[in-house]
This record gives sequence, structure tokens and C-alpha cells, in this order.
Amino acid sequence: MRSDSFFKPALVRPRKQRFFATALMVATSLALLASLPKHALADQVARSIDVQASPSAVWSMIGPFCAVKDWLPPVGSCVDDGAAKPTRTLVTKDGSATFVELQTARNDSEHFYTYVFLSSPLPVTHYTATVRVAARPAGGSTVSWQGTYSPVQGKEKAANDALSGIYQSGLDQIAARFTER
Repeated sequence: MRSDSFFKPALVRPRKQRFFATALMVATSLALLASLPKHALADQVARSIDVQASPSAVWSMIGPFCAVKDWLPPVGSCVDDGAAKPTRTLVTKDGSATFVELQTARNDSEHFYTYVFLSSPLPVTHYTATVRVAARPAGGSTVSWQGTYSPVQGKEKAANDALSGIYQSGLDQIAARFTER
């Protein structure tokens, strides 16, 4: 005949086994994450600037996908393929570098677009960025440019410096355009 004390350990055992299995999975996941090389983890760069113009005025200048050639100083030309999700090809003014970028999201009423690098001379992979214009509570707009990427191993500083410089030069040019008006 069976007693209650015989069944209690059996009822508790599956819960303990589930706890230990979960703990083992968490520990394994943390160890795997810690063992990944730094370049496998995403870095980010973000810059913003305030301008004294309405979001719609700023967006009309920077929002078209190939308008980047008008506000990003290193860009000499931009060709847009006109597809529903357009691809633009940017060539620097000196002709030494070409970027191919795919627009992955766009919302003109919310004043933003997101794009990814299909090819780039920068030491990054998995690059995704968003350019956004938002209203400031006190008037005017904030233009922000934020990107995430995986730097090539050993080129982390070069990747961050290049993207930070590009972002800042573009935002400075946008601010200058609205100061001139």
C-alpha cells in the first residue's frame, strides 16, 4: 500500500527539475553571451541638433531619400532607383567611396525614415539608422540621427569616429541651412 510520504517527493521532483533546467539554460545563455567577441554585439551612435524651423519645413528639406546629397557634406551624388522600398547609391564628392543604402521604413507624417547599408566602405556590418524630425515643446524642431551597427573587430574606434563625424557634419549642415534663412 502507498503512503502520502512516498508521493510527496515525486510531486516535488518535477518542479525542482524544471527549476534546475531553467537555471542551467540561463547560465548557458549568459556564458554564451559573455563569450561572444565584442564585434558580434551592436554598437550605436546617436546625434541630434535643434533648429528654429517647424518639423514640416525641416522634413521638406531633408526627408526625400536622395536629399541627403544636399545636407551631408561628403556626398557628391545620389541616385535613387525609385522602387517602392528605394535603394540609393551615394558617391562621395572626391569619388573615392560609394555607399548603397536601402530604405526599410518611412513615415512622412511622423517625419522619419530608416535605412540599412547594403554596401559601404566603413568598417561596419549590420548597420541600421533612422533620421527623424520631431517638434520641440518650445517651438522649432529636433533633428536626430541614430544608428546601430557591428564594428569590424579591431576597427571599433574607427567605425565610431567615422559615423559620429558623418552624423555631426550632416546635422551641422542642416542647422546652418536654417540659420541662413
